[in-house]
Parts: sequence; C-alpha cells; structure tokens
Amino acid sequence: MPFDQAQLIELINQPNETLSIELKSWIDPGSNSGIEKIVKACLAMRNNNGGSLLIGFDNEKGNPIIEGAPEDVLSDFHVDKIQGLLTKYSSESFEVYIHYPKIDGNTYVVIEIPTGVKTPVATKSALIDENKNFIRENKIFVRTLNANNTPSTAEANYKDWPVLMEKCFDNREADVGRFIRRHLSNASLLELKELFLSSNDSYDFDNRSINEVDLEFIKSSFKRFEFISNERDLNLPNHGSMEVSVKIEGEINQFSANTDFLNLVSATNPGLTGWPVWDDTRAFVNSAHRPFVFEGFWEAFVASFGEGHFDHLDYWRISPEGRFYLYRAFQDDIGSRDSKPVAGTVLDYGLVVLRAAECIIVAIAFAKAMQANDDSKLRITFRWRGLRGRTLSSWANPERYIDYNKSAYQDEVITSIELPVDTASGTVAGYVESVTSPLFEVFEGFELSSEIIDEFTSRLIQREL
Repeated sequence: MPFDQAQLIELINQPNETLSIELKSWIDPGSNSGIEKIVKACLAMRNNNGGSLLIGFDNEKGNPIIEGAPEDVLSDFHVDKIQGLLTKYSSESFEVYIHYPKIDGNTYVVIEIPTGVKTPVATKSALIDENKNFIRENKIFVRTLNANNTPSTAEANYKDWPVLMEKCFDNREADVGRFIRRHLSNASLLELKELFLSSNDSYDFDNRSINEVDLEFIKSSFKRFEFISNERDLNLPNHGSMEVSVKIEGEINQFSANTDFLNLVSATNPGLTGWPVWDDTRAFVNSAHRPFVFEGFWEAFVASFGEGHFDHLDYWRISPEGRFYLYRAFQDDIGSRDSKPVAGTVLDYGLVVLRAAECIIVAIAFAKAMQANDDSKLRITFRWRGLRGRTLSSWANPERYIDYNKSAYQDEVITSIELPVDTASGTVAGYVESVTSPLFEVFEGFELSSEIIDEFTSRLIQREL
C-alpha cells in the first residue's frame, strides 16, 4: 500500500471518524510507554481486521507534528524493531508494513496492519516497570466506539466480542469461498448453487431485476445533486458517473440524523481506499465539502478541482432509516495528472470492479452498524452513465494490459443485487460479478473472468492496491 504525500493527506482527513485509523503524536518506541502504545494499537487494529497507525500527527486535528520527532525516524521505527515488539507481546504473529511518507520534507510513520484475523490476538507477555503495568498479560484490545460513537483503543468487553468473532468467522468463510471459486468450474458452481441455495432467492447472484422504488430513489437523489451543483454555481467538467442506491430490508435500530449517527456509520466504514465511498468529510478545510443535514438525510457534496493534491466529484446521502446514495464521477475523467486518459474516452475495468466491490462491502458494514437483524437483506442498485463512445482500458493498472478497443454504443446501464446483511466481505466477488457483467457486455460483448474479479476484490479487502 503506497503512501505518497497526496494519499497520506487524504488518509488523515478523517482521523477520528474510522475504526481503521489511529493517530499518535511522536512517541519513543524504545520507552515503556511507547512500546505500550504501539503494541496495544497494533493488536487492536489486527482484531479490527486491519488498519493504519499514523505516528507524528495530532490526534484531534490530524495535523502533522514536527516537535518531538526523532533524529533518525527510519532507524527508530525500523520494521524489524516494530515487528520484534509484536513478536514478543502478541499471542499470534502477524506481519506489519512500515511506510515513511514525507510532508514538506519531514518524515512520518505509518504502521499498516493487514486484514485476515482468524483468531483474536491477545498480549502474551507483561511489561512492568516500577510497579506500573504498561502491558498486562492475556488482554485483548479492540478498536471500539465510545458513548458518542467515536473510536478508541480499549480492552475488549462483552459488547465487543460479537463483532470481533464475526470478523474472525468472516475471514474463515472468505477462505472457503476463495477455495471453492478457485478450484471449481463455473458449471460446478452453478450446480452447487442450485443444490444448496435454490430455496433462498437472496443468494441469487444472477438476480438483475430492478426495483422501481430504488430507481426512483436514484433519480430523486440525482436531482438533489443537480440542485446543489446549480445552487453553488459549479462549473463541473464533462464526466461519466457511477450512482449507487442501498436499501436495508429488515428491522434496524432507531436513529436520528444527528452527529452520533454520522459518527457511527463513519467509524464502521472500513476505509478500503485512499478516497473511500461515503467518505466522512468533516475534517476537510473547505467547509462546502463538509456534511450537512437536509430533510432527514446527512449529505455531502465534494467538487474539488486543482485544489491541492486531489481532484474529486462526489455526492452522497445517508438516512437513519437505512437508505444510502452515492454519486461519483468516473476517475477516468476527473483529474489533471499526466497518467490520466482524455476525459470521456475510456473506462478502466479494474476501477469498475474495485468501486463496485467497495460499495457492497461498505453497505454491509453500515447495515451491521445499524444492527440490522439476522434476516435482513440489502438491495443495492448501480447506475453507470456516460458510457457511449468509450473503450475499456487498464490505464490505472498498467501491468494488466488489455488489447480490446471495442467501444460502447449504449450510454447507460442499471443493475441490481439483493444479498443477506451477514454476507462476509471476502465472499462478495460473486455479487460484484453479477452487477458489473451487464456493464462490460455493452462493450461489444466483453466478458471479464471470475478469477480477475475475485483477485481485484481480494486485493481491495487486503488493502493491497
């Protein structure tokens, strides 16, 4: 997971709104208090199924801090030193990755903890000095939510165990799912699906029927997008777009469109990419990009072009009643970097898969955060527009060269899926294939293999992009 300055700035824009990111001011990894902070945070992130510990940043504002920085950051925070601490104090070994991004010439530290937890990790050794217990043996730490739904690292209590065990079982289930997809042919998969799942339509990967209510929600939400754009007198560039509608079908807890609700869904967003879908923009410098409440929905509109290190066009709505909408401009069209293609000419198939997979995974996380019951389902509808005249590309993944220059005649594609809320994130590749296949077909019958979709989805979940 590379960290250049632009990606780091995007990452720290939402430091206090996600369970997968923790910020610390400069600490001494050779001191007992420094060891305590690193070990507890890394174990908590591992039990949270991955995340990033950023060192050298203000925890409240996310600002980089120069004061207190060691003279030799790379030596003090060498991967062997950090890995040695975890080997000594963690009940289960797991690899971490250390990045040293620079901001204004100063070096900072990102400790990346990968996903894949299958057994809760605990402290296996104690760290005691002068009768003070810095680290106690046999303790399990987690990333959890305080009373106002803000994240913190803490010892696990009974309320944390269901979520922790669910993450472990999800990863085990994902391993089984990948094994089946890798070793069974498509025909065998269809036979298994008919054998085991024929009585349960909610598992039908090939369900492409469009719910009219969902389609109307997309249309009305797009009108809000247009209204805000006109209200702010924005001169938006020509672009294609992906829109997503999510509806939780089933009982959920009662919520209001208040800060606690926004804290809740933002904290449970896994933040799988540098610019997550339904991104919490409360820390953004431009106040126009920050969320606001309108008619019972939290909304945010980000139109940023040539401002600093990123170009984006996003709009989202989140309702405490279990309705979510996302509008995102094609990454192929937005931005001025030299590597970008000419706007409106191509569609990167890998970005399509990654964005669809991320939307599904985040929707599942939101539904679980809202405590949807075990029988609940998610209806997710995608609408892609501005397709006509484009050809498929792999410009964002140049190592995957695609020799396919056939273009799309159809300008708009709408697909839909329905899936159980308890679907493990590692098993969503089949749903991703279902929603993206009709999109690829308009490019003169193009078909992307299940293996490639599964690989892209797995890399997203593992944060190996």
